[in-house]
Amino acid sequence: MTFRRIQPEKLSHSVIRQIELLLLRGILRPGERLPSERELAEKLGVSRPSLRDALAELQERGLLTTRAGAGVYVAELLDSAFSDSLVQLFAAHDEALFDYISFRRDLEGMAAERAARFGSDMDLQVIDTIYRKMEAAHQKRDPTEEARLDAEFHMSIVEASHNIIMLHMMRAMFNLLHEGVFYNRQMIFQQRVTRDDLLAQHKAINAALQARDPITARRAAHTHLDFVEQMMSDLKRSQKNEEIARLRLEHAQSI
Repeated sequence: MTFRRIQPEKLSHSVIRQIELLLLRGILRPGERLPSERELAEKLGVSRPSLRDALAELQERGLLTTRAGAGVYVAELLDSAFSDSLVQLFAAHDEALFDYISFRRDLEGMAAERAARFGSDMDLQVIDTIYRKMEAAHQKRDPTEEARLDAEFHMSIVEASHNIIMLHMMRAMFNLLHEGVFYNRQMIFQQRVTRDDLLAQHKAINAALQARDPITARRAAHTHLDFVEQMMSDLKRSQKNEEIARLRLEHAQSI
């Protein structure tokens, strides 16, 4: 017979599986600190030795990391889908910038469509709450806060799509923006006309999601990224023209 005796599972393995799922589903985020050993053991209902065994294995696998005197954290490596050398290559070529925006356009359109279809009522409430905060930051003319909330808004849509591969891929993509690899996001929100357009685009995305209209949600996401692409194209052209004008001026002054 092919049946085998059921073996009781070690408590540490149960702890590992639970933390793995929290990491996989994006609930525990890169750089996030875990509760203290005592608090976590109480929450999980296991002994400290069992918890230590689980945390040690997760650290050995590179999923968690210990900071001296500060506790246990989710490893930042979970957010590093690209090597440093490749990131530097991205930053040096405009071709990578526009491919990046194009890739985000396709992925975020899909995420918005899935969020409208599969997002829970609570998922949509989170998205709407972040959008309302964006409106408030817009009224205060706070570009730094608007840029931060912009990232939260887009990631909340990806989270509401309930696709774990898409979630971790988009986190890696947004990490490139956070590091300023392609462009300074705060710079975009410092321009009044651009800020108004961006808020209107986010409003359209949110409205389609709240109406659970997947097709309109996808189109609204595409429209937003098309705008970002055109904006960056105009900016690059302006920078190139400025450089040419500078060279002409230097030449004229040297004659």
